[in-house]
Amino acid sequence: MKNKKSKTTFIFEKKNYLIMILGLVFIAFGFILMSGGASDDPNIFNPEIYNFRRIRLAPTLVLIGFGIQVYAILFSTKKK
Repeated sequence: MKNKKSKTTFIFEKKNYLIMILGLVFIAFGFILMSGGASDDPNIFNPEIYNFRRIRLAPTLVLIGFGIQVYAILFSTKKK
């Protein structure tokens, strides 16, 4: 038997993984911005739950993060 070294190959390159990490940061930051706004007393309504940060900004950041993830998967540095 020949002594062959099997070279481990990854599906993506380093740049793809860095872009994926950036996308995960956007998604995590969006979910962090969505959190909170609950009232300590269930009988008292807290209108903070409907502010701009939770309704517009946070979901937009999450969607941008998912878009970055798709871009990272489709991104190819290999030239033909």
